[in-house]
Amino acid sequence: MAEENKVTLHGFWASPYSKRVELALKVKGIPYEYVEEDLKNKSPLLLHYNPVHKKVPVLVHNGKPIAESLVILEYIDETWKNIGPPLLPQDPYKRSQVRFWATFLQQQCFEAMILVIKSDGEAQEKAIKEVSEKFKLLEEGIKSIFPEGIPPIHQENVGLLDIVILSIFGSYKVQEQVVGLTFIDPEKTPLVFSWLKALLELPALKEALPPHEKLLGLLKYIRQNALNSTAV
Repeated sequence: MAEENKVTLHGFWASPYSKRVELALKVKGIPYEYVEEDLKNKSPLLLHYNPVHKKVPVLVHNGKPIAESLVILEYIDETWKNIGPPLLPQDPYKRSQVRFWATFLQQQCFEAMILVIKSDGEAQEKAIKEVSEKFKLLEEGIKSIFPEGIPPIHQENVGLLDIVILSIFGSYKVQEQVVGLTFIDPEKTPLVFSWLKALLELPALKEALPPHEKLLGLLKYIRQNALNSTAV
């Protein structure tokens, strides 16, 4: 890629937020340089590019930084309109629905699942119930987005909502293994299950997810650390 159109992504291998930016760049076919950040020792460049939150991901395009994953995805879609599939639909109403459910996935489903991983006993039971309720709402939401069922998915029609759910729950088997529970139930939420299954059948997307054993080790560490903190 020409220097005047250089794209650099500052991310962390296990972050679903930076992972969704990676997925979007891959789906769009945009060449980029990846910079792995040590979140315990953040680089001066990361702190310079994102002085407000000091977090990954940060996309740097022609020297200009863009922060916040959903903002970055929309920037990618608007900047490279003629490259790869559109990430957002053209219809304003459909676009608003995609934004709504992407935010719901990020702020409701993902945070509830993290609470399950970080808790035990009564607190975990409460978190599990919340996860179940969130997925029921998502299941109903999918019916409005895909009234005729999940359409055939291939790399040429992957959109923003596909990328967001894959970045959060593409590794759901790891998440379930850590706590010995089922998050994605094919009987209770068949549309969510079939949607994820279809996305994970795309080799390019599946290969972009964090390695199973490496992520398993990290999530076990996060869980144990959280439980130790509450036990003190």
